[in-house]
Parts: sequence; structure tokens; C-alpha cells
Amino acid sequence: MNKKILILGAGISGLSVAHFLNKEGYGITVLEKNDVAGGSMVSVSKNGFLIDYGPNSGLETTPLIGQLIEDLKLQDELIYANKKGNKRYILKNNRLYPLPMNPSMFFKTKLFSGKAKLRLLAEPLIGRSRDGYYQSISEFVKRRLGKEFLDYAINPFVAGVYAGNPDQLSVKSAFPKLYALEEKYGGLIVGAIKSMKERKHRQEKPKQSAKMFSFKSGMQTLPKAIAKELRDKVIFSAEVNGIEKKGNGYEITYTHQGIVKTTECDILLSAIPAYAAASLFKNIDEKLAMHLSGIFYPPVYVLYIGYEKSSIKQPLDGFGFLIPSKENKSYLGAIWSSVIFENRSENDKSSFTLFIGGARNPEVISADREALFKKVLNEFHEIMGITFQPVFSTFKFWQKAIPQYNTGYIEHENYFNDFEKKNPGILLGGNYRGGISVGDCIKNSQVLTNKIKKLCASVESKEKAQGQE
Repeated sequence: MNKKILILGAGISGLSVAHFLNKEGYGITVLEKNDVAGGSMVSVSKNGFLIDYGPNSGLETTPLIGQLIEDLKLQDELIYANKKGNKRYILKNNRLYPLPMNPSMFFKTKLFSGKAKLRLLAEPLIGRSRDGYYQSISEFVKRRLGKEFLDYAINPFVAGVYAGNPDQLSVKSAFPKLYALEEKYGGLIVGAIKSMKERKHRQEKPKQSAKMFSFKSGMQTLPKAIAKELRDKVIFSAEVNGIEKKGNGYEITYTHQGIVKTTECDILLSAIPAYAAASLFKNIDEKLAMHLSGIFYPPVYVLYIGYEKSSIKQPLDGFGFLIPSKENKSYLGAIWSSVIFENRSENDKSSFTLFIGGARNPEVISADREALFKKVLNEFHEIMGITFQPVFSTFKFWQKAIPQYNTGYIEHENYFNDFEKKNPGILLGGNYRGGISVGDCIKNSQVLTNKIKKLCASVESKEKAQGQE
């Protein structure tokens, strides 16, 4: 436990690892280039509205989330989503249809044709496919469930989760649990039934039944609480300039408050985005930098808007809606923020979060923003039956938003694994490995924590053996 561990990045991935290691007495330091913790978790209060510019919620898919909240004494800050938020809508022909959540709803819904419903019944008869790492989610779903299900269920779902393009995302890398149902059980329907028992044994919940949570002051509450707990072990406004191998450890150069500083460590965890890590590791391994740079992060506008509740004709009884690419709209979908968590706006107001761009429309990076937002609002108003302009609006532009686990991503993952084996003491983490959700990041933090503890033990053993010689 006397080994020095350095973590780059005070997002939820890096901070979760720091928390678990610190709890067991390991010596850790976190370097963060920004002046506040959170990474993509950004929560802001303005004019009576509470805005989450990054993840708007999390799902309790692992008991580690509850453990973190208990450790940090955040129980009184924790809030769960309104049950109204269980209903998801899909846009079809400019109308909102509830996404069916059970077999009865599926056979009654007008979202899918009778032909599509019959096609779904044939799913258990479809055989296994070729290697999913090089198979897109589009190919996989079209083969197993049919094109209509792809167009009006999976296509909008992928846009909502990844801001991604289903023609590009690898089914096995981006949706490993989905592909595993075919790989292990031979089909999705049979696999979903059989895998329920396994999840129960692991104390994990499927995402469709896990509780949705946030905090009274937004999602950034969680990383801020970890940083507060760690105190001076987190160094903010620390821009890392370079990483060099030094003896059995590593030397990191960074700029803090205008002063260039160096620090050494035995173990280094990079929990910053892949594109940011690429330049830092170039001196150690150029090929690693190439693989890190090869992970695509599409641009996304997050547009947050508030209205007088009385000006909205559409019943606000759900999570929001997603838009299939076939509908040819200027944005990906809308979250009904003040429905999901009621403290997001004043009682007589309603607030919404719209997502624009993504892998489906990366050209937003060069679009005329004013004209784009005007078009988006016109389309949104038509769908929601709104005839008045918003009483509040704000936005954030993420030039590089969510990492895409595209077909061939396995080549990156294999190289990352090889690099870690050849460079003991360096670990690569973050949402470009092991899943993009808050729950995935926290779950993977335990994996990284255990790896670091093993590395510490290994270093101790080697030093002890050298001392005896």
C-alpha cells in the first residue's frame, strides 16, 4: 500500500477507482485539467431550471452504485425517477407511439405492422451468425428481427444511447449482452428468459428493470462528492503535458497554475477520453496513440428548453421520445426532463432536453447554429403541440461526445490489452472501454481497482525479492 498511484481524469471512472482505493488505504493522486470534478457530468442551475448537459440519470444496474452512495452519505440527495418516466415514445409519421414494454402491448401497438409482429415470432428459429465484432447492430437486428424492428426500435434506441449510427456500431462491442444471448443461448427471446436467473445470482439488474436515479442537484453531485471526500488528493486545473518511463515507474509532467511540475508514480491509470490520451502516450507507444485516435466521438448539441406548462398540448406522461432516421428530422430525440425528475423546473414550467447531431448527423459541427436551432424548435413544437416560444433556453456543444464502439473496435481493444501487458503499471480506463453508461463506468471501476491492487502486490513482491538478493 506504499506504492504511489496516479489517476488522470476526475470523471466518474477515475474518481470511482480513486474512491475504492482510498477507502482501502492506497496512496492515490488524481490530476484533472478542469477546475471541477465530473468530466461529462455537468449539472447547472439557471433561472429556476436544473440542467444536466451530460448524463441526465443513471440506472441501478450494480450494487456498487448503492455502495458508493452509502459511502459518500448521499442517501438524502438521491432521487428516483417519476413512474411516468417509464413510458418511452417513438416518432412515426409525425405521431408519438408508446414503445411496447411487454408482449401484450407489442401485439396491440400500431407502431409495428402485423407483418413485423409475425416476423418477430420467427426469431427463435434464426441460427447463429458470424463474428459479431465485425457485424453491425443493423445487420444483426435485421437478420434476427426484421427491418421494421430495426427502423422503429433499434435505430432510435441507438441514437438515444450512443448518439450513434446502427450501420456502424459493432453488435458485439457496443451491445455485448445482446450478442451474448445469441452466442450463448442461440437466440434473443430464449436467451432473455434464461439469462434472468444468472443476473439474479450476480445481484445485477437488467437495464429495462433497474431503477433510474439522479440527485437533487443533478448527476454531477456524485463526482463532486467523491472529489470532496478525497480533498487535496485531487489536483484541479492540472494540464498533463507528457508521460515518460522512468525506472520501474513513470514520470508525469503537468502544468498547474501556470507552473510546470513533475511527479512520479508506480502505477498510472488513464481515465481521460481516448482522443486526449492519444497525444500523451505517443512517446511511449505511437501505435497505441493511433488506436486511441481511431475511436470516433461524434459531435452533439444538447439543447435545453423550458416552457409554460399550460402552452403544451401533448400529454406529458413519459420519459420522452426518440426519432428514427427514417423520419428525417433535424434532431435525435427529446427527454422530458421535468417529468422524469420533478425538481428540474418550477411547478408551472416544463423543461426538455433535445439532442442534435451524433454519428447520424456529424455535419452539425459546421452548421449555422441559429438556423439549426430554429428548425429543431419548429419540428419539436409541431410534435408537442406548442404554439409559444420557450421562456428559457440554453445549450452546450460537445465537439466530441460519446465514444463509438464501431465495427472493428475489437482491434483497438486487443491492442489496449497487449499494451497493458507489455507496460505493467499502466492501465487504460474510461467510457471508451467496457461501456458508456454511468453504471458501466462504476462497475468497470471495480475491475480497474482490483487490477491496480494486483499490480501493487506484484511490485511489492519483486522489490522484496530484490532486497533479499
